[in-house]
Amino acid sequence: MKKYFLILLTAFPLFLFSQSDFEKTIQAGGALINGLSFFKGNKTSDAKTVIMLCVKNKLPEKITFKITGKDKDDNEIKKDLVIQNDGKECFLEIPKGVYTYEVILSNKDTFKKGEYKFDDDVTITIKKEE
Repeated sequence: MKKYFLILLTAFPLFLFSQSDFEKTIQAGGALINGLSFFKGNKTSDAKTVIMLCVKNKLPEKITFKITGKDKDDNEIKKDLVIQNDGKECFLEIPKGVYTYEVILSNKDTFKKGEYKFDDDVTITIKKEE
């Protein structure tokens, strides 16, 4: 048995060979680095968009947050979020500008309405005014 094991052990390295050369290994490493940079995210924003607009709901019921505005090409933008109580939802990459917003309660009453200029990442907290 030891004899067969010894023969197998000495002949085994003859069947092994490198499956890739150095150049392919370098290319695979570059692809891996680029793939990992995707998880890092793009932290630089261009001058035309707001990367993240978040809305927190501190009311005891769910709300609907609606925004309406126009982009630089005069196209109308309408977006809305439904946010559960003590929840947070976000819009991603909206054009910078002045938007009208409306906070609608679950019974369809308007809680708050107004205008807001979005020119940077922002988190808006909706809470009961005292």
